[in-house]
Amino acid sequence: MGLFDRVSRVVRSNLNAAVSAAEDPEKILDQALIDMQEDLVQLRQAVASAIASQKRMQQQYNQAQTESNNWQQRAQLALQKGDESLAREALNRRKVQLDTSNAMKTQLDQQSATVDTLKRNLIALEGKISEAKTKKDMLRARASAAKANEQLQNTMGRMGTSTAAGAFERMEEKILQMEARSQAAAELAGSDLESQFAALESGTDVDDELEAMKAQLLGGLSTAEQTSLPASSDTGAASTDASVDDELEALKTQLDQL
Repeated sequence: MGLFDRVSRVVRSNLNAAVSAAEDPEKILDQALIDMQEDLVQLRQAVASAIASQKRMQQQYNQAQTESNNWQQRAQLALQKGDESLAREALNRRKVQLDTSNAMKTQLDQQSATVDTLKRNLIALEGKISEAKTKKDMLRARASAAKANEQLQNTMGRMGTSTAAGAFERMEEKILQMEARSQAAAELAGSDLESQFAALESGTDVDDELEAMKAQLLGGLSTAEQTSLPASSDTGAASTDASVDDELEALKTQLDQL
């Protein structure tokens, strides 16, 4: 492949890419419709010109027919009057007009066919233009919708990476953390309150159990054993009871502080 061909191909490809990028669907549709309208105007002018030519040929044909008939009548008149040479001349003139009439008839038939073809083309072009107008409106609506959707997608894409969107995401995460801490604090407060009530309930059970044990111990001694205890032991027992009471009070205090 020659260098010139390669350069030519590159230039043409770049030009095609530039033209494709510059094409606006709505403007292209409008221009295409304008071109079709111009073609319609030219075709109407052609049809009008063809019809005018057809009418002129029709007049010439009718005139040739009329002249041919007139010379036919003159030839008959001259022959009736006995002027054979004049009749012959009239017949020659009739033949000329008859040949002209036949030639005009051939041209008239061809022109009529041309006019019919132009009329059919005109009707077809008018139909295409009407269809193009309807299609242009639909394509324009689709193009507008596509542009709007593209702008929306671009806006959404920019929002996904913008600072404002990032700030919203950070604030949402921060609020979620605050809600989690608040819920945890509430759960801890409820747990501490439950533990306090549990301590109170367990303290009552210990006191009841201690009283029951004391009653059981006292109930297990006989009357003789209680009487045989030395008198001097009352002071020691009282002292022991006092220390026990102090210890019990200390235990109660510790239980209350739990």
